[in-house]
Amino acid sequence: MNNKVYFKGWILPALLLTPQLLVTFIFFIWPAAQALYQSTQMQDAFGVSTVFVGWENFSNLFHDPLYYQSFLTTLEFSFLVAFLALAIALYLASQADKIIKGKYWYQTLLIWPYAIAPVVAGVMWLFLLKPHVGIIGHMLNALGVDWNPHIHEGDAMWMVVIAATWKQVSYNFLFFLAGLQSIPRSLIEAAAIDGAGPMRRFWNIIFPLLSPTSFFLLVMNLVYAFFDTFGVIDAMTQGGPGSATNTLVYKVFSDGYVGLNLGSSAAQSVVLMLVVAGLTVLQFKYVEKKVAY
Repeated sequence: MNNKVYFKGWILPALLLTPQLLVTFIFFIWPAAQALYQSTQMQDAFGVSTVFVGWENFSNLFHDPLYYQSFLTTLEFSFLVAFLALAIALYLASQADKIIKGKYWYQTLLIWPYAIAPVVAGVMWLFLLKPHVGIIGHMLNALGVDWNPHIHEGDAMWMVVIAATWKQVSYNFLFFLAGLQSIPRSLIEAAAIDGAGPMRRFWNIIFPLLSPTSFFLLVMNLVYAFFDTFGVIDAMTQGGPGSATNTLVYKVFSDGYVGLNLGSSAAQSVVLMLVVAGLTVLQFKYVEKKVAY
């Protein structure tokens, strides 16, 4: 039976589309156009005078070694966060999906961290991981581990990775749990009857059936790591020590808001947008080929 809906006029469809189109224009298209325009300008610190410089901001950017270091830092940070958040969430979802007593309480507790703001997550983990004040930091020092994220660049990177991963695990957990619950139990039971062990059932049956969910979450986690982790980094390290945690999104803020170099900041935001769009296209072109819908 064909249940297509036909509108007799264009007024009602236009009214239905208008709110979403306005939101898209105001919060996405207009800011992107403003950033592109400002990237071709050079302003003084007070915004009094503006000079058109064309591609000079981009040229200066690509000749800046600090920008290349920030780019590599962003790639390292993003892939660590995406991999850890996906792996931990998949494990927790597979355990929560088992038929155990009180499993709904476990599922609720695992979802709660998603409601916490990134800044709050950063401050909380900062207190936990402080070298001599935080519980975890104090335990590491007591065990002889030279842990000091205020001095050691590697420790600072792992500190922000832990906080950003913890914040994102709940989001991934929701989707993985929904994906696991949609898999027919008959397939898993048939494999168990044929003698397949738990690990073989997971890798040969469950995980391939979760490939659409995994692909979607991979894209969303990389976007999250590139854009939505600003609050975590600002609350914990402010891009330091040195520039060890100075990711691209934080460099946009520090150069534009702190350094008042608005042209360079706008150029960086344009490059960041293009990088994320390019990574998304590559994922859809190559990674999606391994997805079985």
